[in-house]
Amino acid sequence: MERTMEELVPIVGKLAEKYTAYEHTSMPYEKAEQLMQAVLYCIHEAESSGQGGAVADGKATAQQIYEAGLACVEEKAKKALSLYNSITPSFSYYGNKCLHDTVLKGMPEFFRWYDMEFCPQDTILTLDYPVLEDISMYTGVDKVYGFLTCIQMEQEFLGMFPEEYVRGVLARHDSQYEDMVGNLCEAVLVDVAGHVLAGKPFLEGKLTEEDCQKIQELWETSGVPGMRKKIGPMPAMFAQAGTGSCSGLPEYLFGALENILARLGTAAEHGTVSNLF
Repeated sequence: MERTMEELVPIVGKLAEKYTAYEHTSMPYEKAEQLMQAVLYCIHEAESSGQGGAVADGKATAQQIYEAGLACVEEKAKKALSLYNSITPSFSYYGNKCLHDTVLKGMPEFFRWYDMEFCPQDTILTLDYPVLEDISMYTGVDKVYGFLTCIQMEQEFLGMFPEEYVRGVLARHDSQYEDMVGNLCEAVLVDVAGHVLAGKPFLEGKLTEEDCQKIQELWETSGVPGMRKKIGPMPAMFAQAGTGSCSGLPEYLFGALENILARLGTAAEHGTVSNLF
């Protein structure tokens, strides 16, 4: 439902009065624009979640929708904090500074400074650690909640393996993995997928040239579809092996595996499978 400026300006005006503590009648254009974006963010939040019958059926006023949206933002901020608090007690960053700093240093600053009333659209953090799901279209608490959901799933997945195995894979992936700005989960998935395709237990160490040749031969005989068929059960297998706290884990891993398959196919086409391991 699109709202006209005529409907939105009074809401922004009330918010501006509250922002200035009812002491000023004017404010910089940039601040007024920020407050307009705050109102639009809340309205979008309400309409996308369908909070309340009046909002859902289009009978609510813009003011009512804004208030419902603000309540949604407040509730999502509480859920994000609760999720963060559930992640941190057993959180492991495997020596990677980017993951450590983003989650353990940056995230508390978001919860400390997030202004859900006057600037809910502000993500505050750059979220430097790259997760496997595209969350670039989100801002504010929507982006932070999406990011934390991804981190929860990645911690669930990585926690299925011994820490020394994960660190070993990361070291083979990048000798300076402590300083790399890359996704840890993806590096481990590449290694696990390679072992599955080669028919080798993944805890037996680095793939040999013979193992990589098996992957090459699989690609030559059945292509990417054949490799996909062989590693297809992996996401469901890991979901069953986990604690069950992340319902979206299979879908999260499946998306990453599709990218890995494409890379494996390209490497096999050029005879460079061993370079991935």
